[in-house]
Amino acid sequence: MKSTPENAVKKQIVQLLAQYDIQPAAKAGTFTTSAGWFYAAVQGPLSVRGIPDFIGHYRGRFWAIEAKAPGKSPTGFQKLQLAAIAASGGAVFIIDGEESLKVFEEWLYFMQVKREREEFQKAIRKL
Repeated sequence: MKSTPENAVKKQIVQLLAQYDIQPAAKAGTFTTSAGWFYAAVQGPLSVRGIPDFIGHYRGRFWAIEAKAPGKSPTGFQKLQLAAIAASGGAVFIIDGEESLKVFEEWLYFMQVKREREEFQKAIRKL
C-alpha cells in the first residue's frame, strides 16, 4: 500500500477493527468466533464508483466507512452510496483522522456493551 494520508487513515481503521475482533472477510471460515467481519474495497478497472472503502458487520449491525485524507470530503458518488446504506439501516462513517476515528470507536464500544447487556438479560430470564 502506497504511503498517502488516506492510506494512513485506512491503516488506523484496520488496527481498530482488529482491536474489536472484526476479521477480514477473506478469512471467513477460518475463525470459529468473531464479533464481525469487514471487506476493504480495492480500486481498479472493475470496481464500482462510490463503494465505501470498508463495509462489514459488527455484532449484527451492518456498517460502512469512507476513509479520507484529513480535511477531504467524499465524492458525489460516495455520498450517494453512503446515503443508500444509511437509508437501509446501516451505520455510516466518514473517517478522516483521529476525531472521526474516535466516533467510530465509540460506536463499536456501544454495540459491544449493548450486545453484552442483551446476553445478560437473556441469561437472567432463564433463571
